[in-house]
Amino acid sequence: MLISTKGRYALRVMADLAEHPAEDYVPLKEIAQRQEISEKYLEAIIKTLVKAKMLRGVRGKGGGYKLTRPPEQYTVGDILRLTEESLAPVACLEEDASPCGRAAFCPTLPLWQGLDRVINEYLDSIALADLLKQGRRSLP
Repeated sequence: MLISTKGRYALRVMADLAEHPAEDYVPLKEIAQRQEISEKYLEAIIKTLVKAKMLRGVRGKGGGYKLTRPPEQYTVGDILRLTEESLAPVACLEEDASPCGRAAFCPTLPLWQGLDRVINEYLDSIALADLLKQGRRSLP
């Protein structure tokens, strides 16, 4: 499993918006500047987040983006599962994987299933709000 720039940037965007809670919407240009991400690339990421209703966007003067829920209600796992093709450590555990003919007698399958469980439990245990606190101290 390798987290792509899309997943990493999505986390940064969400954390940026959580750090700048305002009644007003935050313009894309401001987020891009603070995070040093190209506006064009950021547009594609934000589109995914808006479609999933993680962000709300408004166009025009005074427009921009903001979170739809408090930062405590988003998990890193939710954000990464949305932006990544898969978090599975091996192909046979991916969501749309074809059934493996070796699964019944594969000696390594329990290992990969356990790793998959640990990865998902860990990512789901960290809220977006925790990322903001992490800047001041380490995660568990």
